[in-house]
Amino acid sequence: MTNACLTFRDLTLGYNSHPAIHHLNGTIRKGALTAVVGANGSGKSTLMKGIVGVLKPMAGAVIRAPGVRAAYLPQQSELDRSFPARVVDLVSLGLWPRRGLLGRYAREDRDSVSQALMAVGLGGFEKRPIDTLSGGQLQRTLFARVLLQDAGLILLDEPFNAVDSKTVGDLIALIKRWHGEERTIMVVVHDLDLVRQNFPETLLLARQPVAWGETRETLKPENLLRARRFHEAWEENAPWCEPDNHDHTHAHDRDHHHGAGPRAA
Repeated sequence: MTNACLTFRDLTLGYNSHPAIHHLNGTIRKGALTAVVGANGSGKSTLMKGIVGVLKPMAGAVIRAPGVRAAYLPQQSELDRSFPARVVDLVSLGLWPRRGLLGRYAREDRDSVSQALMAVGLGGFEKRPIDTLSGGQLQRTLFARVLLQDAGLILLDEPFNAVDSKTVGDLIALIKRWHGEERTIMVVVHDLDLVRQNFPETLLLARQPVAWGETRETLKPENLLRARRFHEAWEENAPWCEPDNHDHTHAHDRDHHHGAGPRAA
């Protein structure tokens, strides 16, 4: 599929020999805006870490299109807010792909940081210590860092958690701007109403793909019920499993359209 940004080939990811995601097949097309949903422990964050390379596959593979750079925004809980850093320090990390870890920052870089902060509503916050920021301000700061990375693939893990409704609206607007620039975006989201309103495509996980495709179809009640039953059936120490013989190819893939994934039951 020539317009694929990501391809999953029987991807299985996990920790300590215990799979957390089983047998994911399909593609994310370039320019897609996809929500990743499921219950806590369904494998959403694990998938993000597998895509970015933080977690190596137990089996199968994630294949990224040549030349596509990724920007990854982990959950806020993974950030050490006690580290003595200012907003400008955190946002400037987005320049690493272009400047390197020890690269010198020119005036144009400082201007870029200021412009990124203006874009997320934090103009003038450069010297604020990150441990003084609210949850919403910290998330805006992290989005400013993603802005600077100027990546073709953007992975956001629960970016709307612990932030106020205005911040959610502003971050959604920024995501839609990226989508309009034909960047490929995957976002882990808990609020299904938010998904229905703003995300054209959705992947529903319950440690294995339950449904994947157009959001309206994916989030049908029967798929959500199936996902809940799958999730409740899994045990934390689930053993290694072999690929099943079901057809996990979404109708999109069979018809050679955008995006692909497992077909909903």
